Amino acid sequence: MSVGTNQLQSQAGPTLFAQNRPEPHSGGMSVKAYQEIKSNIHRNMLAKVDLEKLSSLQDMRARQQILGVIQDLASSLDTPLSMLEKDRLCREVLDEVFGLGPLEPLLQDPTINDILVNTHRSVYVERAGILEKTNVVFKDELHLMHIIDKIVSAVGRRVDESSPMVDARLSDGSRVNVIIPPLAVDGAILSVRRFGHVPLEAEDLLSNKAMTLQMLELLKGAIKARLNIVISGGTGAGKTTLLNVLSTFIPEEERIVTIEDSAELQLKQAHVVRLECRPANVEGRGGVRQRELLVNSLRMRPDRIIVGEVRSEEALDMLQAMNTGHDGSLTTVHANSPRDAIARMETMALMANLNLPEKAIRQQIASAIAVIIQISRMSDGSRRITHFTEVTGMTEDIVSLQDIYVFEKRGIGDNRKVLGRFRSTGVVPKFIEKLKASGIDLPLNLFDVCMDV
Repeated sequence: MSVGTNQLQSQAGPTLFAQNRPEPHSGGMSVKAYQEIKSNIHRNMLAKVDLEKLSSLQDMRARQQILGVIQDLASSLDTPLSMLEKDRLCREVLDEVFGLGPLEPLLQDPTINDILVNTHRSVYVERAGILEKTNVVFKDELHLMHIIDKIVSAVGRRVDESSPMVDARLSDGSRVNVIIPPLAVDGAILSVRRFGHVPLEAEDLLSNKAMTLQMLELLKGAIKARLNIVISGGTGAGKTTLLNVLSTFIPEEERIVTIEDSAELQLKQAHVVRLECRPANVEGRGGVRQRELLVNSLRMRPDRIIVGEVRSEEALDMLQAMNTGHDGSLTTVHANSPRDAIARMETMALMANLNLPEKAIRQQIASAIAVIIQISRMSDGSRRITHFTEVTGMTEDIVSLQDIYVFEKRGIGDNRKVLGRFRSTGVVPKFIEKLKASGIDLPLNLFDVCMDV
């Protein structure tokens, strides 16, 4: 192939090259020497490859041709390498050209939920709710910045000193946040929140002991009876996962409009309209917020509105939509308890600056929301529903709540496993009448169970 490196360099970048390389063992090659070999192979490949010709080929054929060139270069090395090391070397150089370099093996690992790059020297991942440090590193800050540019440019964004923070999304739907110097003191920081290609099902939550069968049956009934539900929890608690599961109980014949800051939901129904916010450009113009999308969605004849997360003044519009015929709507909110969730929604509604009295907003909340589901991530990484709470109305100026089910933490067992039990409070929810009116007749012994985990 003839020389034609400009286009390839724009995709593959300058010499880029340290990744998931194990620590050198006695008599083995040092990491620095390995990086140097990788740099040389990449540089020589750029001199041999004409990407302009390859760009007209299908992706798989282009990868095969590039791989052939890399393998030839690896075979001609003076440094003795085993077959395993050569295969790894070829794969890593190929990842630099077509993928995201050192991050590519992590993105291919289905057990990883979060990838946290704390400067080019340190990369952490989260597996099953537990953070662990990897031996993945980048060659230098320039290498990391190249990978970041690759991610954000793919979605029409840019990151530089004038715009040092950016949210983006990978092709598989994973959410990416980037913050670079001067805001990040020690170097560029990259966070990737991954979402499984196959969403978890209700059976998965049961097998993981995130809830009991009785809680699931009551949730199914609440969805089918078109009760408005708020899922509350902290970062990484599993709010979006639970929202995905609950959405599977929505009947196929209903029209659903989803509104998200960054599209994450994976609804399986056929009649789904997905809306996503748009950030402002460098000049601060052109941004479209969740509130504007929510107001617009009311004109789209939705049967149900699902807001990925309320975080600002759109909370007031969400409450009004729930109170004006859009029953069965779902949303999530960041809060530590059902009572905190009520307080947060009240605070966010006040952000709308409509000078509404607090009592009026609380009446809106009490009238709109029927159920609050509190989900938490335990210290062992497991996720569990800790409160299944009904909103029963107003008592004087306070929104009244009553727990239907709670999770009681009882201690730490072997392997630091959190021990506890799901317990029914014995209270029959007031909304049981709405379920009966919708043809959903649940046995009363549903509210008299305990289960140890």
